[in-house]
Amino acid sequence: MREKDEPAAMTRRVGRDGRNADVSGGEPILSVRGINKSFGARSRRTQVLFSVDMDVTEGECLAVIGGSGSGKTTLTRIAFGSEQADSGMVTYQGETLAGAHSPGMLRLRRESGLVFQNPFASLDPRWTAGESIAEGLGARRSIHVRDDGQQAASDHIAGAVYQALSTVGLDPDEFVGRYPVDMSGGQAQRVAIARAIAAEPRIILADEPMSAIDVSARVQILDAFSRIRRERPRTAMVIVSHDIGVVQHIADQVIVLHDGRVEETGDTNEVLAHPQSAYTRQLIDAAAW
Repeated sequence: MREKDEPAAMTRRVGRDGRNADVSGGEPILSVRGINKSFGARSRRTQVLFSVDMDVTEGECLAVIGGSGSGKTTLTRIAFGSEQADSGMVTYQGETLAGAHSPGMLRLRRESGLVFQNPFASLDPRWTAGESIAEGLGARRSIHVRDDGQQAASDHIAGAVYQALSTVGLDPDEFVGRYPVDMSGGQAQRVAIARAIAAEPRIILADEPMSAIDVSARVQILDAFSRIRRERPRTAMVIVSHDIGVVQHIADQVIVLHDGRVEETGDTNEVLAHPQSAYTRQLIDAAAW
């Protein structure tokens, strides 16, 4: 968790849609350089990433977009240390991710939050929302049931759990004791997001966070991410998405992947309004605006 008096590396103004603006200074906190990755046996080995570079700056939301099989998830898995590249380098806060127990990897794990596609697969069905979010703080055992059947916790843990639920737009009193089976897909995903932000991570990875969610609930998920950006303007975010509408509303920067190669990258508004790549134009034309 960051110290409250830690000096800011940059200044940002947060716009009404949750996107950050007026960026000044700041080095990338997560940097990917020259990443190559292949899968399969030697005779059938297929390369899925080709010399990919990617930077994420404090307070920035970077969207990684591209069609199925473009390498989006593989790239972000490598960037966050859950997959090893064949060659290239990943650094977090200037420290190289060089194995599971390297200082850079240990720091990234402490300071990152993860949101996956399917919330029901990522939430333990035996745990309440309060327990799942407290688990993100390393404190699930601090949650217990009182004699009246209500959950209780230390003031610190309870405050963090309630704040996280409020940030994602869920009533803490209503949801802290609710199990996943009693939630809609959108509600469960917001609980998963609350768990990811409970420990105040410096960087969040959301891998297709709306792909398994009902269309009617997607606006609520988007609002949750926008609220995170407004309330925690120094938190960086990487969103993997094929939804151009989501990218347009939340991302500051975008990187377009096609067959494992970077087609183009830059300011989201600029790339979407004036795509330089024919492939990017195809993605935009195919999107439901």
